[in-house]
Amino acid sequence: MAELNFDAESIEPLGNFEPIPLGEYLVVISSSEIKETKGGKGKYLQFTYDVVDGEYKNRKIFDRLNIVNESKPAQEMAQRALSAICRAVGILHPKNSEDLHDKPLIVKVGIRAAQGEYQASNVVKGYKKADGSPVSETTEEKTQQTKGKSKRPWEK
Repeated sequence: MAELNFDAESIEPLGNFEPIPLGEYLVVISSSEIKETKGGKGKYLQFTYDVVDGEYKNRKIFDRLNIVNESKPAQEMAQRALSAICRAVGILHPKNSEDLHDKPLIVKVGIRAAQGEYQASNVVKGYKKADGSPVSETTEEKTQQTKGKSKRPWEK
């Protein structure tokens, strides 16, 4: 038995665990860790994102990147996703996953249908910088565009 001196009436209970709707959300990475896959032959990097704005503020979204996997396409996809995350938060050479924490970015959220014993859940489908610009655009390119120095290929 654990002794408690707690007043449940004064604390809001946890909300439901239904997935948040499809859309784009401003988030920060609040935690990250590397875990072994169920089969034990690979590893994934799990990010926990906290929604920081709007109706779903404080909800959590989870993202798993198969950074070590027997499937080369799965591993490559994870590396590309990690590159997008790094670019979105402006840390191109992180020493560890905590370097990416507490920096805003936008994630595009989808919904994975319920399967077997698992309920429907959110899945991250894409990443953008916090200002909404794509991650493929470097800071230098963005600066040139805003200053009007960037020319279209057909312009001389």
